[in-house]
Amino acid sequence: MARPVVAIVGRPNVGKSTIFNRIIGDRLAIVEDKPGVTRDRLYGSGEWNGRAFSIVDTGGIEIDGEDEIMKSVRMQAELAVEEADVIVFMVDAKAGLTHADDEVAHMLFRSRKPVVVAVNKVDNQGRSDEIYEFYSLGFGDPIGISGAHGTGIGDLLDAVVEKLPVIEDDEYDEDVIRVALIGRPNVGKSSLVNAILGEERVIVSDVAGTTRDAIDTPFEHDGQKYVLIDTAGMRKRGKVYETTEKYSVMRAMKAIERADVVLILINGEEGIIEQDKHIAGYAHEAGRASVFVVNKWDVVEKDDKTMQHFEQNIRDHFLFMTYAPIVFLSAKTKQRLHKLLPVVNRVSEQHSMRIQTHLLNDVVADAIAINPPPTDKGKRLRINYVTQVAVKPPTIVIFANDPELMHFSYQRYLENKIRAAFEFEGTPVRLVTRRKSEED
Repeated sequence: MARPVVAIVGRPNVGKSTIFNRIIGDRLAIVEDKPGVTRDRLYGSGEWNGRAFSIVDTGGIEIDGEDEIMKSVRMQAELAVEEADVIVFMVDAKAGLTHADDEVAHMLFRSRKPVVVAVNKVDNQGRSDEIYEFYSLGFGDPIGISGAHGTGIGDLLDAVVEKLPVIEDDEYDEDVIRVALIGRPNVGKSSLVNAILGEERVIVSDVAGTTRDAIDTPFEHDGQKYVLIDTAGMRKRGKVYETTEKYSVMRAMKAIERADVVLILINGEEGIIEQDKHIAGYAHEAGRASVFVVNKWDVVEKDDKTMQHFEQNIRDHFLFMTYAPIVFLSAKTKQRLHKLLPVVNRVSEQHSMRIQTHLLNDVVADAIAINPPPTDKGKRLRINYVTQVAVKPPTIVIFANDPELMHFSYQRYLENKIRAAFEFEGTPVRLVTRRKSEED
């Protein structure tokens, strides 16, 4: 199910990244007391009162700044506003209401989105009166918060959750494989969609997806039903939106949340860049089955080792996704295109695979016999039993005497042994260690 999106916006240095980190409970954003430190938008997941949402931290909107970084930051913020369902407009109690705040407010009024004003740096009782001047922004009751001390965050989230829309579940049958195409611009997402559909010529219909701007295209091949979720479309509003396309990860995130299988497109002509790793990382963290698709293979100069070298390059860059298969193809010429859907079917099946408990325990018992858990300060991890509790992705709980004794390297060892026995091609496998209770 796709989550609603909350964007935190405001001029530079009002504390957006600090609040973002508090809401997601992790220090993902760079925090430094210097304007303009947050360059790219950052994304995370939040939950409050049972409502889950995606949250995006933008760079500061510098309305008058024409230097290249500030222009880029402003574009990113505008795109985040375009994608958001609710906007948290952050201002600074210490600085008071500024001309830049008024300019941001005008931009937010034009968006016609629900806005919650958060007045940051209300660090003591004496400063609480300073929130009143922000009523003049015209967005209702401002909420005083302190990023430094964590006060007022609950009140802020109450106001945000109240404005979140309810997004309905996708109305697709269980046997439909939902396939999202993600990747940076110019890797050929639209071309690949057209190639797949043109090859089969069995489009059922074009229906607007439940998330803005994504187009869901159902089709069927060899008796298997699919839905392609294409994230390539951009609403082009002049040069700003053409330029910001390279920063648009939000659509990819929305598509990933709704997908069973994610095709991570890489431009075979240009090779791998850092942005490819960020985009792939979202699919991995979301627990989706994934396939690397190297497109434009027709224009790559090749010898008998080219494919092998490119594959090794992918493995070196994406060490956290060694489970994902790689398909080389050309959407333009349809070279090797026939190999793609069989791989999608296979990883989708592995993503949904459930292993019987006794088989899992046999594999783990053998792994422990070969390589017993190491001791930590005289204590040794003792694994009682394991069981699979979920699919999509396969999630395995390890019951043990003390979860804190499970070192990440030993957990990785167990995962490798489980993969060797059951494959789980194309899908992350989540291992969770819990203390064995009397009930268990």
